[in-house]
Amino acid sequence: MRITKTGYDLIRDPLLNKGTAFTQKERAAFGLHGLLPSEEKSMAQQAQRIYASISAYATPLERYVSLAGLQDRNEHLFYRVLTDHLEEFMPIVYTPTVGLATQNFSQVFRRGRGVWITPEFRGRINDVLLNAVGSRRIRLIVATDNESILGIGDQGAGGMAISIGKLALYVAGAGVHPSETLPVSLDVGTDNAALLEDQGYLGWRQERLRGAAYDALIDEFVEAVRTVCPDALLQWEDFRKDNALTILNRHRFSLPSFNDDIQGTGAVALAGLLSAQRISGLALAEQRVLIYGAGAAGLGIARQIKAAMTGVGLSGRKALERVGVIDSQGLLVDDREIGDAYKAELAWPVEHARSLGLPDVSTRDFLNVVTRYRPTTLIGSSGQPGAFTQAIVQRMGQDTERPVIMPFSNPTDRAEAQPEDILNWTEGRALVATGSPFAPVRIGTHEYSIGQGNNVFIFPGLGLGALASNAQSVTDSMVSAASAALAQSITDDELARGLLFPAIDRLREVCRDVAVAVVRQAEADGVARCQGQADIDDMMWTPDYPEYTKS
Repeated sequence: MRITKTGYDLIRDPLLNKGTAFTQKERAAFGLHGLLPSEEKSMAQQAQRIYASISAYATPLERYVSLAGLQDRNEHLFYRVLTDHLEEFMPIVYTPTVGLATQNFSQVFRRGRGVWITPEFRGRINDVLLNAVGSRRIRLIVATDNESILGIGDQGAGGMAISIGKLALYVAGAGVHPSETLPVSLDVGTDNAALLEDQGYLGWRQERLRGAAYDALIDEFVEAVRTVCPDALLQWEDFRKDNALTILNRHRFSLPSFNDDIQGTGAVALAGLLSAQRISGLALAEQRVLIYGAGAAGLGIARQIKAAMTGVGLSGRKALERVGVIDSQGLLVDDREIGDAYKAELAWPVEHARSLGLPDVSTRDFLNVVTRYRPTTLIGSSGQPGAFTQAIVQRMGQDTERPVIMPFSNPTDRAEAQPEDILNWTEGRALVATGSPFAPVRIGTHEYSIGQGNNVFIFPGLGLGALASNAQSVTDSMVSAASAALAQSITDDELARGLLFPAIDRLREVCRDVAVAVVRQAEADGVARCQGQADIDDMMWTPDYPEYTKS
């Protein structure tokens, strides 16, 4: 690798720094003598030392801060440590610890990474983005407006931690080169009173921008991305449900983009359902699905499962009746007043509700819906811990031999139920997956592994496939192809252990399988601008130090 930087400029560049791994030849060529301890160490030795150092910290947040510091100093070494210990450190760089990081962002802030776009920059977002990008070729952007972070809501400028964490998983899982990534916080203010009153808060200290002014800022940002980063894929992350839908619908064909909370979550949930049928033998067309939570994630899950059901032969009406959705007011049925327009597509016809013995709002509480509808699958996207009570889970177990129960809400303390409780309440018969990591559960002499239905199994491979094919847009069928590939990647051994999703340590393999399927679908959809499937392996970067020569 030919480079021009020397001395401190070289060792302070996290994308180029090797620390003590610079060879004696490199130290002489780049003016590093005296700037580093004399002993030369390999990357493996460095990684071993750093891992021991991080492991010594007592709390997950301390480990997060230590890993972030490593990423700011030496990205190659950061990704080596992360990939070598992915199962252990993924909950640190992403859910659940990233939730703590967003809540404490101003307190643990060390160094800026990415770009914060505020309303102050209206009319010159293009220039601000250009300053952030410099001479790099950015291929991948994760942008959030920080309003609906995991299950903890509006976190203001701290949502940047989400964008950084997602991109770290793109690099670790799909091998996207870190120099080609850009995290973005659309810091349009916050309605979190505690942040506005906190004198240490680092974000734009105003109430949230709303309405036409908000839409105009998003439009200007999208146009700036199109101009400054014409080859980039844009992932929208953690927007409030109404903004998420509006932005997705408005801009999904302006540039290659997708919303992970809607499309990624839907794809993961469908994959879990397809995996479960390999155990239960219950075909997709026979499933009765109940989704608890009607936000962006619930919408995405419902859309993805209904699309798959129509794909196996059900009519649109029948697919609608096979997927029930509950919000904070109860079961969505078209005879009640529905405030959010998008929920209309999730509502059952009143005739169907009545046919199940659910004639009016007073009869459509959670437990009665479970009793009357007899769902075979229950998926949580509500952020309401404990919502899946013993009575509800046991009722499902009475009606279905192998009920599928997936409390997907993040972080861990927002899960609708604990896997141990679900398995105990169903004598070990339930097929369980969660959104956050949980330890295995022992029932009697049998140990059940708990699969993590994390979007990390979808978005890195989906993004890599879109980039490899240079897709003009990310189509719905590309997302469905990603879901099917994920389900197919689960081994018989993993299923036997109780997993509905692959083991985390196979993430890179799974991401490649997903990317290949996405490329094929992009070609079939006519949106691929190049035939990229053969190049996927070459595109997947690995964190090994290159040899430097002077340019």
